[in-house]
Amino acid sequence: MDSFELFQRLGLAIAIGAAVGVERHWRERDEPEGARTAGIRTFTMIGMVGGVAGLIERSFGLASGYPGIALAGFLIAVATVMAVFEMREAIAQQSYSVTSVIAAILTFGLGALAALGDMTIASAGGAALIAILASREFLHEGIRRLKWIELRSAVILLAMTFVLLPIIPEAPVGPFGGVSPKSIVLLAITLASISFAGYVAVRLFGATRGDVLAGAIGGLVSSTGTTVAFARRSAAGEGELTLAAGAIGAGAVSLLRTAFLVGTLAAALLPSLLAPLAAGTVVLVFYALLLARHGHPSGDRQLPGNPFELMAVAKMALLLAVVAFLARAATVTFGDAGLILASALSALADVDAATVTVAGMLKTVAVPMAVKAIGVAVLSNMLAKAVYATIFGNGRFALHLWGATLLSVAAGIAGWVVAGPT
Repeated sequence: MDSFELFQRLGLAIAIGAAVGVERHWRERDEPEGARTAGIRTFTMIGMVGGVAGLIERSFGLASGYPGIALAGFLIAVATVMAVFEMREAIAQQSYSVTSVIAAILTFGLGALAALGDMTIASAGGAALIAILASREFLHEGIRRLKWIELRSAVILLAMTFVLLPIIPEAPVGPFGGVSPKSIVLLAITLASISFAGYVAVRLFGATRGDVLAGAIGGLVSSTGTTVAFARRSAAGEGELTLAAGAIGAGAVSLLRTAFLVGTLAAALLPSLLAPLAAGTVVLVFYALLLARHGHPSGDRQLPGNPFELMAVAKMALLLAVVAFLARAATVTFGDAGLILASALSALADVDAATVTVAGMLKTVAVPMAVKAIGVAVLSNMLAKAVYATIFGNGRFALHLWGATLLSVAAGIAGWVVAGPT
């Protein structure tokens, strides 16, 4: 290692310490001199100490036969000094926080990593540390506003992703090419994670006042279920205009969700589907906003049920497995016509199942046919929701659902023609 690289590494260690020190000093900027344990100068030197310890370890530690002794000695000294002075500050201010001590240890470690290891990882670690320190108010407020059921759901999500998923078999099971249990669980987790992220975002950034916003949130969970729920409320005499706006907004979110799933799971299909999905979404959003402007809110709308309940995930996984099996069986038995029929029927309940199933069949289904199958599923789901609005809702609610649906479908077809589908 030449001298230039040594200076580079030591410079990065100092820069990491200085960046952390800026955040620590800014947070206690109103304190008088001598009243803070560590600020910009101290943390800059801690980063430098880490870099120097790493260089000493590189030059002498390994050759001495006692690897790590230089790092351990410097780390113990830094941690001890920080802990003593932080304890004195806590006693004086009657506060309890070990953040600065941990930040100092991490700054030292990142400085040592910059000197000994990958400089890119050290830089990324420094940026992550600063982001965590600067996010104190945001994180504390988020924890204060989250409910136990949401935290429990997050734990379940992590357990399913990192504990359950790795031990589930990946090999397909069953006839007609079989269905992979691992892929089904992974897709169910993906869909539930999207819904859960939207749910938590609303809990963190504001209440769900108004039918339009409530409908958009419901679209993250199930636009079909949201439409039926709003239709029943309209039949009970609540404001049909804002309820229709909410149901139409749920449909717009559903189209965006479909575009996201296609782009994530089968990017090859997105160029043909993006234009029609975008055109249909724009029409639905405009129609929903127009109705909301002329309607009267029907009162506060509560958040939808937690989108990551185990029963909901189990039902989604079962639906995905059934749709995947039926789609493969229909394709093997009836060819392309069977896949189209299976997509249309499954979308009567939920368009996501058809979307992820077709996306997972790209190895055996041509891209043009996969595009058509998803397009038919979207169309089937939109028309089904209009029919449900007619069955469960009052006349004006259903009329607006049909109007928005037909205009959106027309816009989607125009987008399809303009994009020149494969």
